[in-house]
Amino acid sequence: MVEIVIGAIIAVLVAGGVEYLRRPNLKLTIETPPCDAEYGASQPAKHARFLRLKLLNKPLPSWARWMIRAPALQCRGTITFHHLDGQNVFGRAMTARWAGSPEPVPIHAVTQAGAAIQIFDPLRLTHESRIDVYPGEAESELLDIAGRFDNDAECYGWNNETYFCSTPWRNPDWKLPPGRYLVKVVIRSSGQRCEGLFRLVNDVSRKDCRLEEARPQDHVV
Repeated sequence: MVEIVIGAIIAVLVAGGVEYLRRPNLKLTIETPPCDAEYGASQPAKHARFLRLKLLNKPLPSWARWMIRAPALQCRGTITFHHLDGQNVFGRAMTARWAGSPEPVPIHAVTQAGAAIQIFDPLRLTHESRIDVYPGEAESELLDIAGRFDNDAECYGWNNETYFCSTPWRNPDWKLPPGRYLVKVVIRSSGQRCEGLFRLVNDVSRKDCRLEEARPQDHVV
């Protein structure tokens, strides 16, 4: 009888250990180099630099590769921008956007009279951008942080709202003047939470605008 009880306890512990090991293990890193892009005359900018992070679901250690790490499902994030003293620049969080998710651009249509119109879907603006992240470097997903355009000295937080604002790509609600900032990112997924703190360097030219690792003394309120 004792052997049966001990065996049952061991089986429960092993099963619990396996499930704990298989849980998603998320890590945020900086996309290096940043994404530079050029556009035609019909776009809001000809030159752009996008600052993004990569979310990695770490693979299992080599000795446990006979198992498969569970995917991180329905990942969504929030981003806050802070001065170097830790104070929140805007007093609120920006809903994050995954770079690989569909762009919430307006739908082009034509009325019965032949007039061209644009139809905006408010659900694309208000719904959180969510994505599943599978284990492994090749499956990592990019998270938009900010964009800077042409000869602008400012950069702008980038999310789904960017596509609907009055000045396309340059959302005044998330405008960051020249300077250096802290960026706090929080990712939530099926009971998991991943945080990262980074520096945004925007007191330089567009080609040098970048994200950096936070320093030991950096903190946010």
